Amino acid sequence: MSKSNNYCVIMAGGIGSRFWPMSTQKYPKQFQDILGTGQTMIQQTYDRIRKIVSAENIFVITNNEYVSLTEEQLPDLNPTNIVGEPMMKNTAACNLYIAKKIANQNAKANIIVLPADHLILKENIFLKKVELAFNLAEKNDYLITLGIKPTRPETGYGYIQFVEKKSAEYYKVKTFTEKPDVEIAKTFIESGDFLWNAGIFVWNVQSILDAFAKYLPEMSQHFESCEYNSDNESGCINLIYPKVNKISIDNGILEKATNVYVIPADLGWSDLGTWTSIYENSNKDQNENAVNSKHVVIYNSSGNIIKLKNHHKAVVIDGLENYIVVDTDKALLICPRENDQLIKEYVQDLKTLKKGEIFL
Repeated sequence: MSKSNNYCVIMAGGIGSRFWPMSTQKYPKQFQDILGTGQTMIQQTYDRIRKIVSAENIFVITNNEYVSLTEEQLPDLNPTNIVGEPMMKNTAACNLYIAKKIANQNAKANIIVLPADHLILKENIFLKKVELAFNLAEKNDYLITLGIKPTRPETGYGYIQFVEKKSAEYYKVKTFTEKPDVEIAKTFIESGDFLWNAGIFVWNVQSILDAFAKYLPEMSQHFESCEYNSDNESGCINLIYPKVNKISIDNGILEKATNVYVIPADLGWSDLGTWTSIYENSNKDQNENAVNSKHVVIYNSSGNIIKLKNHHKAVVIDGLENYIVVDTDKALLICPRENDQLIKEYVQDLKTLKKGEIFL
């Protein structure tokens, strides 16, 4: 297999509103050092895949608003490989757009699609699974996803049910289920044939373009009208995007296709989708508090995550249990960790305030 046929697409267009007030529309979480590692999430994602995919074959697709921010954070990446979308249309449109661009360069390309903001602790295992997926995608008309063995009845993740066969490296997918309630999630875990959907996909460019033509034909036809990698591309894309449906690649393609396969992978993975997930993956003190500053004094408190933008600000916490405390230049969030799924609602309510946009 020629390494030059292996490509990567990093999806980096989300707003990350569940991480307000640290993540804002102007500066979303993928461009921040959420875990205090010294690298932003998109930098970690790029460096990880760079070990097996050459830099010239790595693309980032993001919102037009974040193109310059991406260029700043990934200076080694060719600016022409940073692609801006004129508006947010979920993941189907961005995958079709970038697949068209890559196909124009290399009709034999095998593509891995990665979210920009996921945590992967077991990097060597991840790279081995990706190599397996690249090999499968090159030799077969497969749409491949990496599935994570569930450790709890998580209601915030999607689930993949696979057709079981013993001692296999990959399995045919039977069903996808979006974010079940806790009772259904418990039955999934007990059954043993469900995995978490990590949102990591691998396919040959022709396989995914054929799938779009079959399952989202109207969207596919819209994107046929552009000349990719030409001076006219951006103008054409600006005309197309208002016309296409807002739908995910999961709902639009993978849930309908019959050639979807999953590779089980124990990656030390988290989508870092909530403040609670950040808490779970952060270093903690003897009372299970995750604090990012030396200037915080804590009494009678446990299970809290405390994030300060100003690391020199003195803070005293007394009597809090299992809370989120996030302080930035423009906003302060204090809420129970169990309410972290409500943060999107908090943000919506702030938008109704006069000049509420200054907080967001």
